[in-house]
This record gives sequence, C-alpha cells and structure tokens, in this order.
Amino acid sequence: MEQQTELLPGGVRYDVDGQIARVTLARPFKRNAQTPDTWLRLAEIGAQIPDGVRVVIVAGEGPSFSAGLDRSMFGTLPNQVGQGDDAFLALIASYQSGFTWLRDPQFVSIAAVQGHAVGAGFQLALACDLRVAADDALFTMAEPALGLVPDLGGTQVLVDLVGYARALEICATGRRVGAAEAGEIGLTNLVVPADELTAAADDLAAAICGSPAASVSATKALLLGARDRSYADQLLAERTAQMGRIKALAEEMARGPGAQP
Repeated sequence: MEQQTELLPGGVRYDVDGQIARVTLARPFKRNAQTPDTWLRLAEIGAQIPDGVRVVIVAGEGPSFSAGLDRSMFGTLPNQVGQGDDAFLALIASYQSGFTWLRDPQFVSIAAVQGHAVGAGFQLALACDLRVAADDALFTMAEPALGLVPDLGGTQVLVDLVGYARALEICATGRRVGAAEAGEIGLTNLVVPADELTAAADDLAAAICGSPAASVSATKALLLGARDRSYADQLLAERTAQMGRIKALAEEMARGPGAQP
C-alpha cells in the first residue's frame, strides 16, 4: 500500500464525482506530511477543477489530516535560499498557489480535519472556506517554534477567524488547539465524533449544492472582498452583484420552466 501511495503525484489523490471534487492527502504512513511536490500537485489540481464543481472537500487519509512539512525537507532549505532572493521568493509563491486556489468563488472548499493538523496541515485547513473537525483534531502552528514563519497563506485567515491576539498566541507558543476549543473560538464550523467526519463533510457539501450555484458564487465573492472595501464600496458591490443576479433570473424565467438560477 505504501508503494502504491507513493506513486500518486505529490502523494495526493484527486477525484471528481458530479458537483463534488475530493482532494485527499494520501501518505498515511507519514501522517500525510507534505513536501514541495505536494504543494505543486495541489496547484495543478486547482488549475483543472471542472466548471461544474460546486464543492471541493480536502481530507487526509488515515488518523491524521496532515503533520505538516516532511522533516526530511529541512535540509534542502539552505540550498534553495542560495538560488538568490528573487528565485527563492518565486519558489515560495509557487508553493502558496497550492493553497490559494481554494478561495476561488467558483466553489466552496471544505476541510475535513481529523487528528493532527500541524504547520502546513493547519494552513491547508485554513485555506479552505469551511472546516469540519473530528473531536480528536489538534491544530498547531509549529513554524515559529522551528525558527520559521507560516508562509502558506494561513496568517490572514487565522486573524480573521480568531482575532489578532489569539492568533499571535497560538502561533508564538506553538501550542495545540483541541477540537473543542477550535469550535468555541470560531476556528472550525463544526465538531463531530471522529467516525462521523466524512458524513458530516458530505452533508455540508450536499447542503451547499442545494443552493443555486451562481448566487453562492457571487455571495462568496462579496464576502471575500468585504475586508478590503469601505462600507460604501461594499454596498456598491452588493448592488452590482444583485443587479447581475436579477437580470440572470429574469432571463431564465423568460426561457421558461426547467431553467436553473
């Protein structure tokens, strides 16, 4: 089984079934530790999500969601820095692209988290729009304790979810945040027994797919942009989006029964 898993590009399994895509970290013998190949594979997957996909579920095979960066990669960091600042920054940007596509308004992304979600694993969960956690989940931002910083897009989202002071405390101490606390502070949307995790993520996906695709997509875009707009600009964005939806609905009504909103 280990050899078969290693044959998967980046150790990531990718499947599409109708409106739902599933991205699964599939290195359970390594607690789904991530490598640069993992991040590049995630970016490739993000670039090929079909237009009809409404929900992307990100999960980990085995008892852990992801134990973070594969420790065997630490020895390669000095060599990468030696390539020069511009090349190194471009390299990190290519890794970040494996996470940022999960914010695309085309779909809603859900992280189904069990066991350890450490470092890059924590940031992968943060990259998703929604997080469903098993009651054994443990979130840890380990990078500062290793002399590094979180650099895969997790810092802004963490502050948005739990506030600056709590985000700093979680990162600076490197402590484990259990599932119960994660639910209380808004880090997760739902906490369920471990044996119900897959079903809970599937139920959430089904509920999202029950709403019209275009309106969910437009609403996600509004919410994502709200942080960077003034209140007046947000009102304008809402008006503009609503005008587009009403026009689309009017066109669909004119086409007759059976049209999808």
